[in-house]
Amino acid sequence: MKHPRSADDQPLVTVTDLGEPGPGADLVDHLGAVLERLSDTAPEPEVDSEAVRIELLEIFEAQAASRWLDVAARRMEVAGRNRFTIASAGHEGNAVVALALRSNDPALLHHRSGAFYLARTALAGLDDGILAVALGLASAAEQPGSGGRYPGLAHPDVAILPPAVTVAGQLPRALGMAFSIGRQQRARGGERLRWPDDAVAVASFGDGSANHSTATGMINSACWAARQGVPMPLLLICEDNGLGLSLPSPPGWIRSLYGAREGLRYLYADTAGDPLEVLEITRQAAEIAREHRRPVLLHLACVRIGGHAAADREDAYRRADRIAADLDKDPLAATMDAIVRHGVLSGAEIADRLLDVRDRVASAVEDALGRPKLASAAEVMEPLAPRRAAAVAMLATRQPPAARRAEAFEDRAPELEGPLNLAESINRALLDAALVSPNLVMFGRDIARLGGVYGVTRGLQKQLGPSRVTDTVLDDQTIIGLALGAAVSGLLPVAEIQGLSDLHAVEGQLRTEAATLSFRSNGSYRNGLVVRVPGLSYQDGIGGSGSDNALGVLRDIPGLLVACPAHPSEAPGLLRTCLAAAESDGTVSVLLEPIALYEEHDMLAPDDDAWRAPYPAPALWGSFHAPIGRASVWGNGADLTLASFGNGLRMSMRVAAELERDGINCRVVDLRWLAPLPIEDVVREATATGRLLIVDETRRIGGVSEGLVTGVLEAGFGGRLARVTSRNTPVPVGPAAGLVLLSEKEISSTARALCAD
Repeated sequence: MKHPRSADDQPLVTVTDLGEPGPGADLVDHLGAVLERLSDTAPEPEVDSEAVRIELLEIFEAQAASRWLDVAARRMEVAGRNRFTIASAGHEGNAVVALALRSNDPALLHHRSGAFYLARTALAGLDDGILAVALGLASAAEQPGSGGRYPGLAHPDVAILPPAVTVAGQLPRALGMAFSIGRQQRARGGERLRWPDDAVAVASFGDGSANHSTATGMINSACWAARQGVPMPLLLICEDNGLGLSLPSPPGWIRSLYGAREGLRYLYADTAGDPLEVLEITRQAAEIAREHRRPVLLHLACVRIGGHAAADREDAYRRADRIAADLDKDPLAATMDAIVRHGVLSGAEIADRLLDVRDRVASAVEDALGRPKLASAAEVMEPLAPRRAAAVAMLATRQPPAARRAEAFEDRAPELEGPLNLAESINRALLDAALVSPNLVMFGRDIARLGGVYGVTRGLQKQLGPSRVTDTVLDDQTIIGLALGAAVSGLLPVAEIQGLSDLHAVEGQLRTEAATLSFRSNGSYRNGLVVRVPGLSYQDGIGGSGSDNALGVLRDIPGLLVACPAHPSEAPGLLRTCLAAAESDGTVSVLLEPIALYEEHDMLAPDDDAWRAPYPAPALWGSFHAPIGRASVWGNGADLTLASFGNGLRMSMRVAAELERDGINCRVVDLRWLAPLPIEDVVREATATGRLLIVDETRRIGGVSEGLVTGVLEAGFGGRLARVTSRNTPVPVGPAAGLVLLSEKEISSTARALCAD
């Protein structure tokens, strides 16, 4: 058999004997020593159960394959064929966890989970587990979980979801999955999820990650929910190797944190012991989570044998006696020992199996290295933003059942109410959307009983019930986590974060666990969500963090849609488009709602009622559809084009009316979409007048206008161009806000200068 070779002509995987030098030789030497010891081990009476015999061999196969894949990763790295060498060595006890669960229990795993992955694929009857890992190591385009975009462990056929990128980032999503599973049994609408009714959501993490605020907040929320009687079938596995990251965990730290935590059942097992005992404890943990619908933490003692490709450098900082102690606690060695002690195989037979697994890994790696890689930027980016415009338009214009709508609105349809303000139009659109999509659920602080801090969701829980409109604890990571878990479970979540300043605290979740999930999972779990955020600044002197106007961080997230409804006539269409994109393409959207315009009635003069609008009847929704990345235009003046959004739209329209009284005829472009920006529409309208003024209420640096200026210039606009923005500062509290926020006076003076000969 021909095998791939490294630059120094060392085989990447296969070895003539277990002691051949090369990358990963420390792992190989250790296995040789274990086999030598086992040759002198006398077996006890044979196990009297064929099932136990099979279980021991299944554990061994997964652990051995994971160990050889670790060796392969190191040798591939030396050969320049792989950069992902985070080893599972020492953590292979998680193979036992996989066997204690069902293959359709959704799992979010930390990066040292190769043995879990291989055990689960085998449990599901798939024979491509080793090849799937090898494809990931080789960055092959056909890797089942990622399509060559990242080397982590994910497989759509065995409910292993793409791993987190951030520390403990998988835990909030697991909380959301557990909540969704528990909710499914009580749902009135009969909606079905991806997971069975009695599934358990599984998430694993290391002892170092347990100290991260994401982990502590999520576990707190799980315990809080359990205390309230909320069904929460959640199994958390803390794999404790005592190392943490660069800072070791104190002895007994995990037990002290979670051993007596109210609302959380705690169990402990040591993977250095008999795997059958570990399996029994793990099954008990899974059964508690499954039968009692409550969170369980399984504390697994393990070790780290090696680490990344820099294992030699890492080991230089660790004492030789510690390394030897770790090797004495090797879970693979413990499994091999149990197999001999229970009389399942002899030491020589284990050696033969070990070499057979090695050669299967070698063949898989050789195969994977020859498979096609992603060859173009278009291939890499394709799942990120599919943008199926026709499908989105069709979903966005669906009408709810007439009888159900009449019941929900109590025979007072919103189109019969007369003109609505922005808050009212969003409220009615949310209820209509929930009637169209039975899987739509809402999460957020105070959104249910109080209707949200600004009253936008007032009355929705009464109409839809507590299982669809849910108040959460005061933790924004929990809110996004619930939405993330609900989304990958098959629901359509709408999460409310109370302000832009709060959203910044969970931006990492949006960036790495939400918006790019479809990118990282190759479409396997592409279910989107909508995050509603009241934001932007007041124009009447009220400032502070609640009216933060920083948007640059959102526009920097690949694949994220950012919509900004300013006028009540636009809000329902924008919301429906965001929801349709979530259903059709798995898109994540932020609906940025200008707080200052929620209750606004007037535009040009007191009591003109021009900032209210009739709500369109369902038959007219097609006419009010807001396609992604397309602007709307007010007026057709030939002298000046103003492009704006949010509060800036209202100010621009007021300034346009002032200018027209002086003979300067304007048209105003409502961007509506801040990501992607409607460059084509802006250029068209700007070309019609030859002058473009960009009115941006956000900051001059890192706001919206920088991207818009660049876009229109790159598109070839050759007319006169200017922009006005707010200052580069946080928005202060009180009258000082007026000193830094964009004003109508600045807009007017800049517009006049732009139109001057």
